[in-house]
Amino acid sequence: MSETPSDLKYIDTHQWVRVHADGTATVGITDFAQEQLGDVVYIGVPEVGETVTGGEEAGVAESVKSASDVFSPVTGEVLEVNESLEDEPEKVNEDPYGDGWMFKVKLADKSELDGLMDADAYAEHVAAAE
Repeated sequence: MSETPSDLKYIDTHQWVRVHADGTATVGITDFAQEQLGDVVYIGVPEVGETVTGGEEAGVAESVKSASDVFSPVTGEVLEVNESLEDEPEKVNEDPYGDGWMFKVKLADKSELDGLMDADAYAEHVAAAE
């Protein structure tokens, strides 16, 4: 059973976003996504300063068995990327909601969050996919 933290918002392509009080947000892939990928060997993230768009491709996760696009749940300017994933992409497998985060953005429009799934809705989405 995949872990689905209740303090996050989710999109149907299995990415999560954690919103912070300062208007920034952290993005990563879900526990379900990393389970489906298997052993992650490469993570590609957007460049700092780049603008990502909600629902559009923002990176890639590659494993020993497949590659998968990573979509941004929100629109905003990339403020920081998790540089440790360059040398330790397995952090995505080990701790997808903690050390395995991918990038942080300055939210362009907080109302965009209203269209995302909460943990219960995402858990139902995953259950329907299994």
